Amino acid sequence: MLRVATEFFSLPVEEKLKLYSDDPSKTMRLSTSFNVNKEKVHNWRDYLRLHCYPLEKYVPEWPSNPSSFKDVVSNYSKEVRALGYRIEELISESLGLESPRVPRVLGDQGQHMAVNFYPPCPEPELTYGLPGHTDPNALTILLQDLQVAGLQVLKDGKWLAIQPIPDAFVINIGDQLQALSNGKYRSVWHRAVVNADKPRMSIASFLCPSDDALISPPESLVEEGSVAVYRDFTYAEYYKKFWSRNLDQEHCLELFKNSRNPAAGSDTSSSILKTS
Repeated sequence: MLRVATEFFSLPVEEKLKLYSDDPSKTMRLSTSFNVNKEKVHNWRDYLRLHCYPLEKYVPEWPSNPSSFKDVVSNYSKEVRALGYRIEELISESLGLESPRVPRVLGDQGQHMAVNFYPPCPEPELTYGLPGHTDPNALTILLQDLQVAGLQVLKDGKWLAIQPIPDAFVINIGDQLQALSNGKYRSVWHRAVVNADKPRMSIASFLCPSDDALISPPESLVEEGSVAVYRDFTYAEYYKKFWSRNLDQEHCLELFKNSRNPAAGSDTSSSILKTS
């Protein structure tokens, strides 16, 4: 997967520009930064965004160059999806629920991929590859470049570097699992820093609730005599709000706080899991 991603970003600029778009509604596009229409400072990143489920619907629109791209990315996507569902089942069990509960609430989950390329940056102190943010989806499975570190997570008010581990993924909890677990799991604040001398590649796979999935915690996760931390919402509602903002604004979940739960203050703590 890393090899074919490197081959893609090594293509001539003219070839890649055929795929360029700033329209976030497109299911396959090459773009840059995060939201160039709203940012004051752009991020030092190019990325290929792909929808990956159902494969038979989206693979035909994927790049045909490199020639192995569609086969490699299809196989990778299927394996990552199976891993993500297994992790969600284990999270469900950890919350005292039956293992299918979390995947069932999330519905027929969508799957996206961001193949991120961070070129060498002559003044890395002036920008980020991506600023601090949480992911709006349920679960993110990240494959890191083994040669160049760049991922950092926020813990106890400090940014900590996550060094790449061979044959391992970094698993990020997303906003939907924070809301669904009533805050027992926390979406991880993370960012990508850039390197002055070396390029970096990362491949993020996102499992996303179906658009009509109602994100609401099971009654067993709401303490007796209180109400849920967040109001009920659909993923489509959340995703639209997320993309209307700058990436580094306040946590998007803050906009969905339950008004009947005044004790629920903001919290920027994070959860991060690793699996190998």
